[in-house]
Amino acid sequence: MLSREDLSFIQDTLSFWKNLNKEQKKLLEHALVKKQFNVGESMRGNSEYCAGLFLIQQGQVRAYIISESGKEITLYRLFDRDVCIFSASCILKNINFDIFVEVEKETKAFLIPTASFLKLSKESIAVQSFTNDLMASRFSEVMWIMEQALFTSFDKRLANFLLDQIAIEESNTLKVTHERIANDLGTAREVVTRMLKYFQSEGIVELNRKTVKILDENKLYQLTQ
Repeated sequence: MLSREDLSFIQDTLSFWKNLNKEQKKLLEHALVKKQFNVGESMRGNSEYCAGLFLIQQGQVRAYIISESGKEITLYRLFDRDVCIFSASCILKNINFDIFVEVEKETKAFLIPTASFLKLSKESIAVQSFTNDLMASRFSEVMWIMEQALFTSFDKRLANFLLDQIAIEESNTLKVTHERIANDLGTAREVVTRMLKYFQSEGIVELNRKTVKILDENKLYQLTQ
């Protein structure tokens, strides 16, 4: 049985809740499974595993793809009150590529199992509309990442990444390895190291073991222009 706080979260997160009838709401309430994930855990490993729709109550997860050569590139991150649609990709037509979802911070989430979400989707136009809007939003993020990877110089991409991390962590000292940055941006660790050393020579960052300290946020921002 959902607590009042949990139910309020579900109602706020799922815009279609108000359009469900009494039986559909009851179905959803009974189907929801509360989950907790530790850092480094996988919420989704490949296209053959389809748990359902995850609602992130609290935490941070990263969705990424892996090339044939083993390079990773981050597609987007999800935070409090976000919805992970690709964990339910078997519900979606013509989605047959692997997207991995990794937990970056301790995460609490609710899972709507595949069968329950499918039933609601077939019965409710509001659920179908919610799914379509969510897919459009996620693909817009993915296309932006692909555009950056293909057409933007690496110094700008790295500067954007560091600025994003400052905003996420609310700190100018980032605990992150060069390899992790490379995985995020879909490049080699050596490329990241060379560019960070250039940033350091320009007085933009200070590099220490597994940390990058931002010294001049304004210069970093200018690189993105």
